[in-house]
Amino acid sequence: MPPATMPSRFDIAISGASFAGLAFARALLAAFGSEIRIALIDRSVRNRAALPDARAFALSAGSRRMLDMLGVWSAIAAEAEPVREIEITDSSLDAGIRPILLRYDNTVEKDGEPASHIVPAPVLERALYDAVTSDPAVTLLVPAEIARFAEAVSHMAIALRDGTEIAASLLVGAEGRRSTSREAANIKTVGWRYGQTAIVTTIAHEHPHAGRAIQHFLPGGPFAILPLTGNRACLTWSEEANEATRILALDDDAFLAEVETRVAGRLGALSLAGPRQSWPLEMHLARAYVAPRFALMGDAAHGVHPIAGQGVNLAFRDAAALAEIVADGLRLGLDPGSMESLGRYETWRRFDSFASAAAFDGLNTLFSNDALLVRAARDFGLGLVDRLPALKRRFVAEAAGLTGDLPRLFRSERL
Repeated sequence: MPPATMPSRFDIAISGASFAGLAFARALLAAFGSEIRIALIDRSVRNRAALPDARAFALSAGSRRMLDMLGVWSAIAAEAEPVREIEITDSSLDAGIRPILLRYDNTVEKDGEPASHIVPAPVLERALYDAVTSDPAVTLLVPAEIARFAEAVSHMAIALRDGTEIAASLLVGAEGRRSTSREAANIKTVGWRYGQTAIVTTIAHEHPHAGRAIQHFLPGGPFAILPLTGNRACLTWSEEANEATRILALDDDAFLAEVETRVAGRLGALSLAGPRQSWPLEMHLARAYVAPRFALMGDAAHGVHPIAGQGVNLAFRDAAALAEIVADGLRLGLDPGSMESLGRYETWRRFDSFASAAAFDGLNTLFSNDALLVRAARDFGLGLVDRLPALKRRFVAEAAGLTGDLPRLFRSERL
């Protein structure tokens, strides 16, 4: 329920306490403190980090720099495992030997910084949620959901389903793939289903992982072994939908046997160390990222295949870019909901999101094909890349989120 003394007018209203929404709020709080008023609207009655979540994210160096600038990384660092090396294989599921086709150091060339860290989803969400909701400049509205909104002369008029009415200069939709605010704004999406299911779980293993992430490209989809602190790893894999249904219905012993077949003895004896979760895979892109006094970010704007583990990093780039534009405008006395400012955001982020979605879609199509000639061609390509150090460095820089038109927070600069 909303607090009895809740102000009815805000500078920013954020629908959805997602990773993107929380990062955006935290960035504005870091820039303006008590000078800004933010309403955070979410359907959850409590911090979702308290709920089971088997996911882990490969946070890029750019995302880590942003979180550090926002004062959040210190609450994450102890449970973040740096990825020192990446190995890629491409073989059939029953192959007795999985030769390594591509191996490279996962460090930023300039200073030896890890290009990515693996962070459990609950750790990341808890750090962001606590940093935002503990700030008195934020009014938390939970459980709450937007019923409707409409542009007025100088604000967005927002009505919640419980009858509460608020106003904000800018409304941000950050609820995730099933964004209710995107639908209310009548913004359509384009996309498709992959016929694949994502399966995620955590394992404990006998041998140390040495900070090595492994990507097996299997006929059903990519199978990633992401190192966690201690002798643990998060397994994230894509499987054909019917096969995934069969695997998920197995008891723990049979499910572990499926895991062992895919890990292929790389880590010694295995045991399950967390829940298993799954969801259908799809790609979608919003046809527009903005409307008058309204902006989309994160999965509400773009949902990509997890093959490269970049979804949350794209969301953080959205948050950093919009926060930068809003902050610069506010300091000049400009309206944060103006279409001039929002147009800059859409231009900045839409091409990057489209290019990333297309690249990940292409990779999934290429590596989920078990045709002999296709496998031979891609294996030749991976082997060629393995012999080109400059190209490998370029891949690392891209994955580190340190190329392109970066927001200031990704460059370790304050807003």
